[in-house]
Amino acid sequence: MNGRKTNAARDHMSSAYIVIRHVTKKFKGETALSDVTLTMEKGKAYGISGNNGSGKTVLMKCVCGFLPVTEGEILVDGKAIGTEVDFPESIGVMIETPGFLPHRTGMRNLQILAGLKGLISKEEIRAAMRKVGLDPDLKKAVLKYSLGMRQRLGIAQAIMEDPELLILDEPFNGLDKHGVADIRSLILELKEQGKTILLASHNSEDIRILCDQVFEMDGGRLFQR
Repeated sequence: MNGRKTNAARDHMSSAYIVIRHVTKKFKGETALSDVTLTMEKGKAYGISGNNGSGKTVLMKCVCGFLPVTEGEILVDGKAIGTEVDFPESIGVMIETPGFLPHRTGMRNLQILAGLKGLISKEEIRAAMRKVGLDPDLKKAVLKYSLGMRQRLGIAQAIMEDPELLILDEPFNGLDKHGVADIRSLILELKEQGKTILLASHNSEDIRILCDQVFEMDGGRLFQR
């Protein structure tokens, strides 16, 4: 009996891609995250809803390694973020308003970012832009992009290197109904490909359609819905 329990626990851990254990994050005495625990399996989509200031973005930044935790630990693919690795090894991120060089084209911005790692070709960058509904040959500077176009470009940046993990904070901001439909379809396609997705949205319909499990953040605490 005990052997079966041990094997079951081992099987559960082997399927876990992200493990967040009792994470607390404080800023100058203010608690942004309070004892957050969550396990995410590879190839599934997880949604977090909540009001502004509830802790969604802070949690995402901690998973990415952008912010150190005050207490607890976060493991991605078995490696502790902030101790064993600074950042997850295969991750695409869009958190808050995407920042780009305003006087360069969308294509040129992505080429510059891709050049930091040198993992992908020009054609792969062009393909990522097409997937989000942008023309890679458009000569318009990002400065003249609409909010929705900048949002699409931010998503293209997150997916262009074909990461295993995608972290998307309010990916539908600034999109019209056609844009929302396009990006929903893309996220569902990425999930079908086996990507692990952590998605934050204030729109409960986005979360319901796209995610396998749904959580809510309130006052830095995480609740399953």
